[in-house]
Amino acid sequence: MSSSLMNPVLALVTPQMRQALAARLGDTPRIVQSGLGATTAAVLGGLAARAPENGFLGQIMDLARTAHSQELLGTLPALAAGGPPADGGELVNAFLARVFGNAQGRASHALARQTGLDADSVDSLLEFSASLALASLGRAQANGELDAGSLGRRLGAEAANLQGYLPANLFGSLGAAGGGPAGDAIRGGGAAGGGASRWIVPLAILGALILVWLVMRSVTGSRDGDYTSAGAHATGAAASPWTGLGRMVAIKLPDGTSLRSPAHGVEGRLVAYLNDSSVTVGDETWFDFDRLLFDAGNAELQPQSQAQIGNIAAILRAYPRVKVRIGGFTDNDGEPAQNLKLSQDRADSVVAELARLGVDRSRLEAKGYGDDQPVADNTTEDGRQKNRRISLRVLEK
Repeated sequence: MSSSLMNPVLALVTPQMRQALAARLGDTPRIVQSGLGATTAAVLGGLAARAPENGFLGQIMDLARTAHSQELLGTLPALAAGGPPADGGELVNAFLARVFGNAQGRASHALARQTGLDADSVDSLLEFSASLALASLGRAQANGELDAGSLGRRLGAEAANLQGYLPANLFGSLGAAGGGPAGDAIRGGGAAGGGASRWIVPLAILGALILVWLVMRSVTGSRDGDYTSAGAHATGAAASPWTGLGRMVAIKLPDGTSLRSPAHGVEGRLVAYLNDSSVTVGDETWFDFDRLLFDAGNAELQPQSQAQIGNIAAILRAYPRVKVRIGGFTDNDGEPAQNLKLSQDRADSVVAELARLGVDRSRLEAKGYGDDQPVADNTTEDGRQKNRRISLRVLEK
């Protein structure tokens, strides 16, 4: 699930496919993109979880070979629009059965809770994600780029890095839901051995969170999109996104839930501010999001942003009296009028996502400020990065 596996899978999704999926599911392309990222990550996470099982990856590569021979790749546009998969879906169903076993329903339910999509939409996206994964693996195998051994090594190299990105608030609920060995396994107390109960609970909670780690690996070397600065407004921190934020820690909320965030992420600072009764609301106190990523030049949130958006939504739900303004800011590259519109559209996008995740819309404002409130020098790339930001200001607490 390094970029060498995830990126080729998601790269198969064209804008036309995404639009077709959105029309079929009755959601926006942005929501579909986020959900598709989560379900694709879950499929690949399932491969990683079961990779050590004897013969498992050989079976997967056999299915991938069949997918390539049946030209599954060429049927993806029709599948996105709701057309029947190759051979009545038997190949895709066989793949999902290998990955999820008889616990696909539980995985679907967990992903629905995580993404905010309904169960039927998650099931459809899981089937499409399975088709994407099979098509991608089949093509790589046919090109001589992948076999069972190299796939296992890549999956194994990524699996250990996922533990720090699992949200604490899902441990108890999923452990309880799974019960027995599954609950023990996720708490680290399960006995060794195979079977679906060992791996399905970690699988179900991977979702979009895998994408967080992937982006941290991939965007530091190239600019594939626009990101908000990693605390630069408050700390003067530097150039790469999401660096210097520290290890993942648990943050407890007053409604009894908890979340996981980097130790120096915005979530911890926002919760501390809301808990401090001695601090009054002020116009100058802004909290910069530090783990958002947009498609370059537009307001579409990339799926990797879901972890932080979900955390902020959880915080706002836990503090029901709090009202906030989401502010959008840009650098000075381009026309001022275009920058103002882009900043407003991005603020609107974040507000819409928070509302979708259960925050009362009446508690949220969105305002675009364009390029007229820089916090750094626009003549340098580091400065422009810091000026491209989404920030939150508490209006009432």
